[in-house]
Amino acid sequence: MKESVQKYYGETLTGSSDLKTNACCTDAGLPDYAKPLLAQLHEEVLNRYYGCGLVLPQQLEGLTVLDLGCGAGRDVYVLSQLVGEKGQVIGVDMTEAQLAVARRHQDYHRKAFGYARSNVRFLQGNIEKLDALDLQASSVDVIVSNCVINLATDKAAVLREAHRVLKPGGELYFSDIYSDRRVPAALADDPVLYGECLGGALYWNDFLNLGRACGFTDPRLVEDRPITIGNAAIAARTGPICFYSATYRLFKLAGLEPACEDHGQSVVYRGTIAHHPHGFMLDKHHHIETGRQFPVCGNTWRMLHDTRFAPHFVFYGDFERHFGIFPGCGMGIPFDDTTRPPAAAGGCC
Repeated sequence: MKESVQKYYGETLTGSSDLKTNACCTDAGLPDYAKPLLAQLHEEVLNRYYGCGLVLPQQLEGLTVLDLGCGAGRDVYVLSQLVGEKGQVIGVDMTEAQLAVARRHQDYHRKAFGYARSNVRFLQGNIEKLDALDLQASSVDVIVSNCVINLATDKAAVLREAHRVLKPGGELYFSDIYSDRRVPAALADDPVLYGECLGGALYWNDFLNLGRACGFTDPRLVEDRPITIGNAAIAARTGPICFYSATYRLFKLAGLEPACEDHGQSVVYRGTIAHHPHGFMLDKHHHIETGRQFPVCGNTWRMLHDTRFAPHFVFYGDFERHFGIFPGCGMGIPFDDTTRPPAAAGGCC
């Protein structure tokens, strides 16, 4: 299957228009600040884009970012502008034809961005084996990936390697295709369906459990939307299976709790992250308005306090007291007990 994917993206596809479905080519909800960044990119790089979502994590200035499955480099060159000349973006892909496009326009983008030196580099290799590319443990601040991990034949290896190379407090922020049930083997083994990002899609609950097993204790869903396949023949083959494009962020933080525990903590966002003056969106359930005190669980507190986001928040509370599960998180005490006082209103999730 790996050779089939290489051929599909290196030879069969010559541009986005060659895709047989729209699963691997969506850009819905592009924020306004990203549009001028894309306008700076070379047309050939834009035409060889096969992504399914946005990979624009906040606060990247001066950081080292790794793009897993960078293809022709569209996201690398967007992120190059966000990390700035003092930052670095590393793109990894296994398809030489794609990397040739990315490398061909490296100097073009350096000049377009006004940099004295290029802050990007491209490596050919498998995202399951980052150690073979001499990517050291705890060397990367943020990892992104755009509709590629579903193409990997060993997804656990990808997540384990991502966890290894991330610095403590770093994060894997990526978009991918998921299914509402496990994809049958007959479909998973089809080269076209696999290349179109459908055959290799993980069942969403299998992904969550896999992420936790690989060290990412509390995966956070940022955004999601249903995928319309746009090809009647392929839709007939996949039948009742529903597919979704979803963006997750997975933090490398030791000691996160397996549930949403209430320690009486809260945060206030200062409004100081570039392009996000009015609020900060950690995930789908945590949009923190600037200046407003916002109750959070212990894990959320640490995702802000123990990461690059700390300077942009005021933190209240510690872990000295515990008040149980946050109300509304779906994991409350299951027992009927009229002697207990009613839970306080509100909730983290």
